[in-house]
Amino acid sequence: MSDILTHIDAGVMTLTLNRVEKKNSITAAMYGAMADALAQAEGDAAIRVVVLQGHETIFSAGNDIGDFLNAPPSTPESPVFRFLRGIATFPKPLIAAVCGPAVGIGTTMLFHCDLVYAGDNAAFSMPFVNLGLCPEAASSLLAPQMLGYHRAAEALLLGEPFYAEAALDVGLVNRVVPPTEANAMAQAQARKLAAKPITALIETKRLMKKGQPAILMERMVEEGASFGRMLREPAAREAFTAFMEKRKPDFSKV
Repeated sequence: MSDILTHIDAGVMTLTLNRVEKKNSITAAMYGAMADALAQAEGDAAIRVVVLQGHETIFSAGNDIGDFLNAPPSTPESPVFRFLRGIATFPKPLIAAVCGPAVGIGTTMLFHCDLVYAGDNAAFSMPFVNLGLCPEAASSLLAPQMLGYHRAAEALLLGEPFYAEAALDVGLVNRVVPPTEANAMAQAQARKLAAKPITALIETKRLMKKGQPAILMERMVEEGASFGRMLREPAAREAFTAFMEKRKPDFSKV
């Protein structure tokens, strides 16, 4: 069975992260599948809304570490960069349902969604610094804008999780519901949107985000260059090696 399930019904494309046994950690192949699906949805007039969802116990543990180390993204056409461009510039409504841990890209992708519904078990974290890395997905720009600088600094510099009610307070999520209801809530809202005139939806989103795509692309390129460089440096190597060896990293010599 595919690690990304794609379902289209009543004008709604649903992309489900379906690698629960690996905590929905995302591989290059999964990024590619989601990038392709977003491109399909953008070009298909019958698809009016896209929903991203995981399992009621886990949204995503972030990048698959082994996959990431074996084949780090190196070009603008790498699957992860294609996905990030796709989600940042997607012109139609984009909804996420998030339950359980949402780590790294599991959180940063949400900054690009229009509506986010969270289970009350959701835990958001951006532990890039803890891995010897810097933020991605333009989160160095979007996190301070949404959370406020000091909350963003706490989230990005310490890398500690914050939970559903805190995410609701700062506007990262629209509503908090029981985990068994989050996906259904996202689907219900998607169907409401799919029944509205698509031209009005697209134009309203364009106006709300006017000027943002170019700024986001510029920041993503800058982050990507720093991320790629830092990935090869001793701190990241120590962090990833420690992760694979199931021990605490030692940054005292890096």
